Amino acid sequence: MSENYNFFAMVNRMKMIDRWALMYNSSKENIAEHSHNVAVIAHALALIGNKKFGKSYDENRVALLALYHDTTEVITGDMPTPVKYYNDDIKNVYKEIESIAGNRLLNMLPDEFKEDYRPFFEHRDSDRELWALVKAADKISALIKCIEEDRTGNKEFEIALKSQEQKIADIDLDEVRYFSDHFLKAYYLTLDEHTK
Repeated sequence: MSENYNFFAMVNRMKMIDRWALMYNSSKENIAEHSHNVAVIAHALALIGNKKFGKSYDENRVALLALYHDTTEVITGDMPTPVKYYNDDIKNVYKEIESIAGNRLLNMLPDEFKEDYRPFFEHRDSDRELWALVKAADKISALIKCIEEDRTGNKEFEIALKSQEQKIADIDLDEVRYFSDHFLKAYYLTLDEHTK
């Protein structure tokens, strides 16, 4: 009888973990949807860096890193940002919990595949620039969620929207500034405005 491994079934559970749990949401967002969005944006940031700023990012690798960036949350759940970053003690303990969850997921793979997936759970120095793009894409994705909620009239996201806009403005990456100047404004438009 062949051995059974749980890794992909656990990754599939990303769709069951909701984000923004402390806030009223007019439209729920789970970590699978969020990770897809972050992967699309991180890929775009890498292409922008390559084509506009002479960088040599591996755009396919950054998309994969982004796709898996929140996978440990199938074990830990989504810790709300105000809690996760409340102080350094909590932040450090949560990083350790994420590390344990990542190792637990890796142990759900056959040995021959573990090293292929390990970079998604352990940030390597060789991927430092790519992880910076993933982090920026993660913040852009959070801003997009705030924009969407604000556009539906959900006052719960008013302060979060302003905060996320400032966070994006504070990111010192040419790729993010380019994305903000050329793509981000479209998220504030209605469908009719997009198609006229």
